[in-house]
Amino acid sequence: MPNGIWLGAAADIDFMVHGVFPYSFFGHTVWITTTHICLFIVLLVLIGFAIAANRAMKHATEVPGFFQNIVELIVEMLDNMVKSTMGKSAAKFANYIGAIFIFILISNISGLFGLRPPTADYGVTLPLGLLTFILIHYNKLKHQKLSGVLKGLCDPWPIWAPINIIGDIAVPISLSLRLFANVLSGVVMMALVYGLLRFIAIGWPAALHVYFDLFSGAIQTYVFCMLTMTYISDAIGDE
Repeated sequence: MPNGIWLGAAADIDFMVHGVFPYSFFGHTVWITTTHICLFIVLLVLIGFAIAANRAMKHATEVPGFFQNIVELIVEMLDNMVKSTMGKSAAKFANYIGAIFIFILISNISGLFGLRPPTADYGVTLPLGLLTFILIHYNKLKHQKLSGVLKGLCDPWPIWAPINIIGDIAVPISLSLRLFANVLSGVVMMALVYGLLRFIAIGWPAALHVYFDLFSGAIQTYVFCMLTMTYISDAIGDE
């Protein structure tokens, strides 16, 4: 009997991964899922905020209003974070780091508003890792030249080259998996709480949402961006 109760409860666990509607693409059926819908909502929020911020700064006043204060505070905090990590290279990457920071943060905390965080899907975090990977090696070739790249691969001895190559390939995988796994774990835990404790899961799960969606989400955003800046700074090296 207890097994039957647990199996029945398990059937009600919803990880919020659903196909919303299908469409045909070159003879293949492709599904638009909840991840696509939530990602689209996050992008709409970011685009709307960007448009509002742009208008606010175009009509900025000497004594800033509430919204102008928020925009200036966000920009100042992101600029200081990038500058403290990347130094003289900060100006080149402030826009990119700021964009991925805000995108990942809003995606991570979207669970507070009943959405499934887009970053709980590896199809979202892997492209972010690949973008960082491309930036790392573009700047490595640009600043260290091909000779410097080859010298780095053979450091400390040429026999270490295969290991160094594997280490380079592991960068986007580790970045994307760390973000994906931490956000997904929060989604799974909350799904288990609501699925197995649905009769008593009233009110108190809000504290868990604050931890998994807000606290953990903010930390993972910071970690992803800090690692991105560190890798890029290391690729640039001492010019």
